[in-house]
This record gives sequence, structure tokens and C-alpha cells, in this order.
Amino acid sequence: MHAPVPPGWMPASPCTQACLPAPARPSWTQALRLAAVAAVLLTALATVPFAGNRWLAACCRALLRAAGVRLRVTPARAWDAWAGVLVVANHLSWIDVVALTAVAPVRLLAKCEVGGWPLIGGLARRSGALFVDRAGLRALPGTVAGVADALRAGHAVAVFPEGTTWCGAAAGPFRRAVFQAALDAGVPVRPVAITFRPVGTAAFVGAQTLLDSVLRVVRTAGLTCELTLLADLAPAGDRRALARRAETTIASATGVPHVVRGALSR
Repeated sequence: MHAPVPPGWMPASPCTQACLPAPARPSWTQALRLAAVAAVLLTALATVPFAGNRWLAACCRALLRAAGVRLRVTPARAWDAWAGVLVVANHLSWIDVVALTAVAPVRLLAKCEVGGWPLIGGLARRSGALFVDRAGLRALPGTVAGVADALRAGHAVAVFPEGTTWCGAAAGPFRRAVFQAALDAGVPVRPVAITFRPVGTAAFVGAQTLLDSVLRVVRTAGLTCELTLLADLAPAGDRRALARRAETTIASATGVPHVVRGALSR
């Protein structure tokens, strides 16, 4: 069930926990997966600062396996094919962050709150993530400039332009500000379509806490995260047009159109 999208600049999703299927019952499998997830996270926190992006990617793949999530990537891209590109994707879950980091040497642009998450926040900071204050319009030009600088330096920067998570049965409009960074740096935009099977099972929406979401994920049998890497978009036109092209490209791959603000109702 979707609530109305509120007006204003702050990204907001109408998706609630009513969008999600009932979680499976707790089991010994859940306990074992939780223990494995904690072990992988602690190992990553202790070792990533000394081992680099390839080791971080290996840790992220191990984290997905520990949580019982199968990762599929189509088509495969070489590790060195990600230099100087703005990666944009639809946003469903914290799993999106782990999955993208598992397949590419990306620096993530994340909301400030992520930096304070237990374990995951520390891992994000140590991996070179960039942080944005979603409520602070005054800081936005500086954030865009920082992303452009990273792109010029040859880094891949990954962004979720919806600004928040959606359930997978609906998707939100792409915020266009970050696309200015690709235009300023003169680098392509690489759209990535993210889907989960079963649909909606892993979405991190509504009043869920991170722990609630992790528990739901580890209880789910046969959960698959699919990343579809789409054709690069040239840094042409203005940021509004570029954002719309990326949004349309991803919607064509997921089969889920991106609604406009205020279009959903209870």
C-alpha cells in the first residue's frame, strides 16, 4: 500500500511495510546467517583499509552469500571498465549498496545517516563513500562539485537518484542535481537496473529499522538480486534531460515506471 508522496524537496517514498509480503518465521537458518553476516562485516572493517577495492568487493560478495542473497549481473563488465563514470541505479534496499560494491570499484554517494549505521556505516566511510545531507539545500552545490572532482580523477561514483528506497512495485522520480556532476566532468552516465526475486521481499521501506530489514532478508529463501548493466549515456543536454534519459532507460529494464510526485494515493 502506498501513501501519498509529500511535497517539497526532501526525497520521500510512499512505500510502507504494507507493500511487503509477510516475513518467514524465524529458524536456525536465520541464526546461522546472522552470525555469518556479522563475521563478514567485522572482517571487512578490520581489513578493508589495508587491502583496497578488490578485497572490498570480495567482502561484499561474501556478505551477500552469508545473508542468503544470490547475485546475478548482466552483462559482466571488466573491473577496469568502470573508470570515470557516474553510475546511477534505482533504489530498493541496503542490498543495492552491497551489490554494486561487489561488482565495481565505486565510491558511493550516500545519505549522511548511512555513516552512522552500525558496522555498515563504518565500512562505507572506510571505502571512500561521499555523503550528502538530503535536507540541506545549501550544501548541495558543494556535494555536486565533490562528485565532479571524483569523476575527473577517474573514480566511478555510484548514486541512487531517487534519494530514498522504493518497494519495487513502484519507483520514484530521479533527482537531477547529481547529473550536473557528469556534465561538468564530461563523463558518461551508466544506468544500472536493480530487481529482486521474489519482488518486494528485500525492500527497505516504511518504518523498518536496518535490523528489521536484515532479519527479513536472512529469513527469505531463494532471494536473488539482479543487476542489469545498461548502455552508457553520453553527457549531453542539460541535467533535467539527462536524468530523464537515465530514468527511462532503467524503467524499460525493470518494467516499473517512475511515478511523478503526488501521483500515488492511498
